[in-house]
Amino acid sequence: MDDLSPSDLKTILHSKRANLYYLEHCRVLVNGGRVEYVTDEGKRSLYWNIPIANTTCVLLGTGTSVTQAAMRELAQAGVMVGFCGGGGTPLFSGIERDTDIVWFSPQSEYRPTEYLQAWVGFWFDDSRRLAAAKTIQRLRLGWIHEHWLKTRALSERGFAVDSGRLDQLLQGSLEGVAAAPDVTALLTEEARLTKQLFKLAVQAVGYGDFVRAKRGTGSDPANRFLDHGNYLAYGLAATATWVLGLPHGLAVLHGKTRRGGLVFDAADLIKDALILPQAFLSAMQGDDEQAFRKSCIDALTRAEALDFMIDSLKAIAHDLGGATA
Repeated sequence: MDDLSPSDLKTILHSKRANLYYLEHCRVLVNGGRVEYVTDEGKRSLYWNIPIANTTCVLLGTGTSVTQAAMRELAQAGVMVGFCGGGGTPLFSGIERDTDIVWFSPQSEYRPTEYLQAWVGFWFDDSRRLAAAKTIQRLRLGWIHEHWLKTRALSERGFAVDSGRLDQLLQGSLEGVAAAPDVTALLTEEARLTKQLFKLAVQAVGYGDFVRAKRGTGSDPANRFLDHGNYLAYGLAATATWVLGLPHGLAVLHGKTRRGGLVFDAADLIKDALILPQAFLSAMQGDDEQAFRKSCIDALTRAEALDFMIDSLKAIAHDLGGATA
């Protein structure tokens, strides 16, 4: 049988790929034609295969290195790569800590063009860009309702939400989204609802006092898990925008000037629906980072989150810019 080249591996649709990796204290290299990560155990080196044909994103944490050959194979297979700190946050890419997220994107000019052309067709129109942002928020609210109330894995683990209160909050947010005159008002409404969702989640699991802290500065596990899980969502969002050929700077919600803003926009579709409840469940159950990460990846895969992000962005491009779906 002839060997497959890395470019052949892209025949597996990104939306159907199952793997999302966070690695630390290891080396990523090419060994025998395969991309592997190597860990040291005493005097032995252990080699673990990375199935790049079935991988969307690799996050490299503390104590990692990657060879030029491995980066070439990952890029040719269409795998998004990001450098980050311990536990998945904060994310670096050869830049200082406090800048926005930057990814090492696979370099390919053979991605689809219709979505980019449609996106820029509406992006410079303030009213249509606001309409796109409102669409993202409406889709976000729908997914929160669907997954908080109907996901058996959450209810079986004790995430018991007051459905009447959740419905009331989501309906109020829908009305706020519809009435928002600009992106600033939309972001305010997003933040207002998220605070209320934190309260509902705290009550659902009996967490106690909770104050959201940015960049993992909070001492409680829920804050650390929220940051960690959100970066997994950012990895999928970066993959979704890359697959469609949409530059990360063409944000509709997080501002024209914030670098990488479209990644944040796409991640908003799924973060509160999938990551937020899992963060509080794992914090209450005493999970470590690895167990939490596995639960998040299982939830993202089970919900087909990457499919949802890609389809949502395609629909916006089609409805507002005239792209072929």
